[in-house]
Amino acid sequence: MHTLSRPPSDLIAAIATGPGRGGVGVVRVSGTDIAPLAKAVLKRIPQPRHAQFSRFFDGEDRVIDEGIALYFAAPHSFTGEHVLELQGHGGPVVLNLILQRCVELGARLAEPGEFSRRAFLNGKLDLAQAEAVADLIDAASTEAARSAVRSLSGEFSARIAELVDALTRLRMLVEATLDFPEEEIDFLRDADAFGRLDAIDTRLAAVRAQAKQGAMLREGLTVVLIGQPNVGKSSLMNQLAGFEAAIVTEIAGTTRDTVREAIQIQGVPLHLIDTAGLRDTDDLVEQLGIARTWAAVENADVALLLVDAAHGVGEREAAILQRLPKAARLTLHNKIDVTSDVPRAVGDEVWLSAKTGAGIELLREKLLEAAGWQAAGEGAFMARARHLDALQRAARHLAAARAMAAQLELFAEELRLAQAALSEITGEFTADDLLGEIFSKFCIGK
Repeated sequence: MHTLSRPPSDLIAAIATGPGRGGVGVVRVSGTDIAPLAKAVLKRIPQPRHAQFSRFFDGEDRVIDEGIALYFAAPHSFTGEHVLELQGHGGPVVLNLILQRCVELGARLAEPGEFSRRAFLNGKLDLAQAEAVADLIDAASTEAARSAVRSLSGEFSARIAELVDALTRLRMLVEATLDFPEEEIDFLRDADAFGRLDAIDTRLAAVRAQAKQGAMLREGLTVVLIGQPNVGKSSLMNQLAGFEAAIVTEIAGTTRDTVREAIQIQGVPLHLIDTAGLRDTDDLVEQLGIARTWAAVENADVALLLVDAAHGVGEREAAILQRLPKAARLTLHNKIDVTSDVPRAVGDEVWLSAKTGAGIELLREKLLEAAGWQAAGEGAFMARARHLDALQRAARHLAAARAMAAQLELFAEELRLAQAALSEITGEFTADDLLGEIFSKFCIGK
């Protein structure tokens, strides 16, 4: 279990449904002693785990609203505490009246993510599962939602637990060798310690690959379109977006600032950035746009350099390529509708027409390939930057352990550090300040 303190016992309350108007709205209350509040609002304590039609009363016994009351007795609830859900009509005024009544009766307004935090502290969820709750709510695609559900159901956590258990068993063998150096039996050799280390390495690599796919589904990719003026960047932006997101004219320098649009390819979010054409100019506004172009390139996951298929990569395009950072890049030979070329993809080059759409599917495939996406991403876990960092540190410590095999004390220490890094993912060992930062980004009602 994690090493953090237990949650406070006071009552917390919040509107658990999204802002705005709707047919149904929910006010959620959680705490260790919910009976007085339930009696005051409902004039009774509902039967646990049964939906019951109820009226919700104010302090003067006037009906605020009527709807469904659901009572979940501890520990059989999301938070592990007593939970009362008041499901009324989804208007902001009436929901705030119900919430205000709960506050009058001793509840306090919940902080962002406090319900999920209590679920974590009460052992109902581990930290990776708790984060998956927020990721499921924020999912921008079907694939992202499925990935978040896999993490929420515990698949990611189970894989981490398997690695931690394997490391624990290996550490026990190493510690036994350290404790009994006079024994004739070579514990490490007989127990195939290094074969076990190889197996852990292989399993960790597989988890890292799945986590990277999940992180891509969560964060998406930033794709920047660059090239000389009038080479077709805005037309390509519109072709990929499926509508006229950028203005297209025959006038060079039409795009003077970055234009951003979000799209999806196979469920992977792509943040497209159309940029000002790269050229020497005395126009101050255009110069500012070009400066922003290079700033966008620095932060991009993939850079698309558009060139005119009629002349290919010339001196100016070569100069642009030299300035590009070592991120994934593709060179697009545009306007094949004029040159009568056929759509094709060779290496990191694609021949297409942004005007007619010829070759666009090849570009979509190349974009995902350049970003490292694997089409069969069914096993992806919804991973965050901190998860990837912890997995990377664990891999580094395992590599260091292998290098320290002749020095058992150091070998054992690197195994311990690898195990600690993995344990951070599920929150088995997590600092309180990190926990606060994680849950502060959740919805109020979660």
